[in-house]
Amino acid sequence: MSKLLERNIVELLKNRDDKGMAMLYDHYGDTLFGVALKITKDEDLAKDVLQLSLMKIWKKIDTYDNSKSKLFTWMFRITRNTAIDKIRSANLKSDQEIQIEVSDVYNLGVESVNPDHIDIRKHLNSLDAKYKIVMEALFFEGLTQQEASEALDIPLGTIKSRLKIGLRELRRIFDPATL
Repeated sequence: MSKLLERNIVELLKNRDDKGMAMLYDHYGDTLFGVALKITKDEDLAKDVLQLSLMKIWKKIDTYDNSKSKLFTWMFRITRNTAIDKIRSANLKSDQEIQIEVSDVYNLGVESVNPDHIDIRKHLNSLDAKYKIVMEALFFEGLTQQEASEALDIPLGTIKSRLKIGLRELRRIFDPATL
């Protein structure tokens, strides 16, 4: 690309002339898309990166200094950094999705209940063993439902069901009116 054309594009962009963006896209769009695609390895993500990069170029054109770098080098860095940021953002987003192994979603929150105050230990003995073992793990050993599932080698859904049934049975003991 000639220096004259490069200067013309920069001048048009600095003057906020849409023709400058059209010229920039015509002359550099495919190459910048290629940079984004090489980093993201995903066409749709690369298209997003290209669009974001072009917007950044438009907004930051006043910071471009032709004595420090060529226009393409400057735009390449913006596109590369935008692609890396986009990937990091996508990875962070996926890391923030619910992870059963690290989630406390299954923590019943029984710390505030002191089982000894309501004689649960005594009444647990009246439950079937399969409910009793789950209730003991959750209430007395302080395990989360996920941890109890792993420790007792019982599927998580079964732990939840047995907890629900066990609590229902205890409710009948403590409040026979709920029958």
